[in-house]
Amino acid sequence: MAAEPRLNRLETDRLLLRPQQEDDATVFRQLWTERDERVPAHRRLDTDGHPTVQEIARHIRAEDSGMRPGLLAAELRGTGDVIGYCGVVFNGNGSAEDPELAFELLRSVHNRGYATEAGRAVIEWVRTAGYPRIWASVWDWNAASRRALQKLGFRETDVVNRESAHGRSLLTVLEL
Repeated sequence: MAAEPRLNRLETDRLLLRPQQEDDATVFRQLWTERDERVPAHRRLDTDGHPTVQEIARHIRAEDSGMRPGLLAAELRGTGDVIGYCGVVFNGNGSAEDPELAFELLRSVHNRGYATEAGRAVIEWVRTAGYPRIWASVWDWNAASRRALQKLGFRETDVVNRESAHGRSLLTVLEL
């Protein structure tokens, strides 16, 4: 695709997926504190407590260029509570031109179908934008995310993106 369309706002029955705001930094920092110890160190808080809420807010400000699709804050409709994020990144894990689905939700809302619901909305956007497929990477030990991806129709490939002491990062794909 020549130009990446902007992922801006999606709605589902229970969720509003919207651009991140600096105020979301508190919830996103909580996600950092809740990550499994098997997640690589660069995706967990360091020994000095970084990233801080302020650092995350600064990152949100810097990413707010409007130039690329991205990760949207997942907000509960009715309450306005932010529970995590869902959207697309272009990491080239599957192919450089195709988007990759990414999501992470607070532990307090796990097992309620929110990741699947948000993922469906993002996949529909990807389909409408004209992409032929969407990829997702998932740790082999992350059974909940693997189940969500399976419910969304992703199939695991034989590709391992990374292998380390933290496990194996598996590549999955959904042909649209």
